[in-house]
Amino acid sequence: MDASPNTPKPAPRTAQVLREALEYDIATGVFAPGTRLDEVSLAKRFNVSRTPIREALIALSASGLVEIRPRRGAFVQEIGVSRLIEMFEVMAELEAMCARLACRRMTAADHRDLLAAHEACTQAADAGEPDAYFYANETFHDTIYRGSGNSFLAEQARALQNRLKPYRRLQLRVRNRVGNSLSEHQTIVDAILAGDDRKAESALRSHILIQGERFNDFVASLVRADAAQARRVMA
Repeated sequence: MDASPNTPKPAPRTAQVLREALEYDIATGVFAPGTRLDEVSLAKRFNVSRTPIREALIALSASGLVEIRPRRGAFVQEIGVSRLIEMFEVMAELEAMCARLACRRMTAADHRDLLAAHEACTQAADAGEPDAYFYANETFHDTIYRGSGNSFLAEQARALQNRLKPYRRLQLRVRNRVGNSLSEHQTIVDAILAGDDRKAESALRSHILIQGERFNDFVASLVRADAAQARRVMA
């Protein structure tokens, strides 16, 4: 028997599409660190069976964004402050290496891509859209990863960047951070275009590291995020 024309049909979803949707929700704070990701609720939300949801959660677990706990389910990965700072330190060194190599290996076409990515960041910042800036910023950094000419290094940088997505997004919500980030991008771009590998390496390292007042602001943003999550749980 044919389904009624008025019967809603399930939207064609794949585990990859679901993974990207959940990754976006984690990165944007819809699901804060520590949140339990209920398969039944997610299956209902996306109008799919639990199988592709489970596959998406397993993929997110492999990338480090989700922790699957036996007999308890899947949770958005929580990272302690000290561990988080360590991860940012490693991220800073990976990106600094990418910048140093990019200075020597980027082609004219790569330079055009870098300038285009920087312009997209500028437009997002001028429009006052932190979410748009977040994604433009991601493209900016990925352009430098690719420009390093070292695919293994680029893979490692992307993997760690992916794990830090929710926290890097929080950084951009600190007051004046987007404007400061854009200014730092300009220094990085100028150094790469000039082929000054030492300056590019140092500028990108400083861009990523959380220290001084930036550290205090970042910790404060984590506290606010935890408080907001607690209010959602109690509501």
